[in-house]
Amino acid sequence: MRQFPRAVDLLPAVRLFRIVTVSESSGGSLRLFKNSEFLALASTAFARSQAYSTILIALALYADMFQTSGTVEGLFGTAFAAVQLLIVLPLGRYVDLRDSKRLLLVGLALNVAVFVGFAFVSTVEHVVLLRVVQGLGASILWITGMTAVGEISPDESRGLWIGTYNQVGAFSSLFGDIFGGLLLFVYGFEETYAVLSLFTIVAFLSVFAFLRDNPGGKADPEEASGYETIVDLMERRAIKALVFFRGAFSVGKMAVIIFLPIYARTEFGINALVIGGIMAGGKLTKSLTQGKVGDLTDRFGEKYRFILAGAVTYAVGTALIPLAGFAEGIVPGVTLAALGRELALPGAFFVLFAAYAVLGVADSLRLPASMALFVEEGEHFDAVGSSLSLRSIAWKVGQVGGPVLVGAIWDATSVLVAFWTAAAFIVVSAGVFAVMFTMEPAPEHAATPADD
Repeated sequence: MRQFPRAVDLLPAVRLFRIVTVSESSGGSLRLFKNSEFLALASTAFARSQAYSTILIALALYADMFQTSGTVEGLFGTAFAAVQLLIVLPLGRYVDLRDSKRLLLVGLALNVAVFVGFAFVSTVEHVVLLRVVQGLGASILWITGMTAVGEISPDESRGLWIGTYNQVGAFSSLFGDIFGGLLLFVYGFEETYAVLSLFTIVAFLSVFAFLRDNPGGKADPEEASGYETIVDLMERRAIKALVFFRGAFSVGKMAVIIFLPIYARTEFGINALVIGGIMAGGKLTKSLTQGKVGDLTDRFGEKYRFILAGAVTYAVGTALIPLAGFAEGIVPGVTLAALGRELALPGAFFVLFAAYAVLGVADSLRLPASMALFVEEGEHFDAVGSSLSLRSIAWKVGQVGGPVLVGAIWDATSVLVAFWTAAAFIVVSAGVFAVMFTMEPAPEHAATPADD
């Protein structure tokens, strides 16, 4: 892996960052970036997503380097999720009771420690262990950050706040695919993790300087939610439908997240930079559309329809992934030349890029509506953090078992069966969700459409 060149002109990546940043600052989302608190929270989403995407590419390199099986590769995802499954409910309770700002600072500091650990990886066991620690830090940042955004945002523009917050994460994930993949390709692991640490430290300072103390405003533990509130939430059929959907959907989506980069590397020999390009297709469509879709959910209501549309679209994109194997020999490859170097794009690249672009559109349809529904349900019990922790724990159930299950199916059958099984989980989850949710839909949040 050290045969990579040690220097490269990074100006094209910097220009891309500026272009996408400007495009994302248009319309209704622009005014949010004038709010210092939103900017501080958005910086945590940027640091978290940047790290997540870059390390996913690194995992493909580790899988190739250690010659792992599909089942072991599944553990890369399961280890990340297992610790999250254990902590999300108590973490949601803690967020409802305590100061979210302090917890965000702890999560950011923990992520820096993870990057230091990854810089010294020498065995596959080290990778699995660090994925456990990374899962802890990611849960802290996601639940705490999303809860703070949901609670400090104005009622009439919550969808816009949530959608734009996720839009920042989507752009950061896109940036991680391109810039992180480029760093891994050119410099290797240590320098890449140093850059990730720098982004995280900047987010730490931003939260420390600009975010109010106790963003949720809950100073009295007696007034906050407890275990009985979790029970009350779970008694609502709308929450049951949302939780079931998250659990089943996560089996399919985690198969894509973990195995698409590994599939590209181990089956087609695609390097880290091109893997980042594949994943960038989905992140670009996701980052360009998610804020607007969040605004649309505020305007049109019936958020569950957005979730269904996103799920079906995601199943289609997942089913397209293994077709990359048939593209070899049919779709001609392309060789790009720049700065005296050549970069080969095999035919499989174009199929995988298109599939991931479809997945980005699917996430844009689904995510703002899903998060808004969980926030609205939680508000009725003064327990937004607990509601979001239910959303997260549902994901972890599928995230823990899904990667190992799909990896084992891949080992026993083929990549086609593995990914189509994942797509089937998504279709079934959407159908059951539609039936359950319409029996007792979540209360529509009365809101005036947000300004453009």
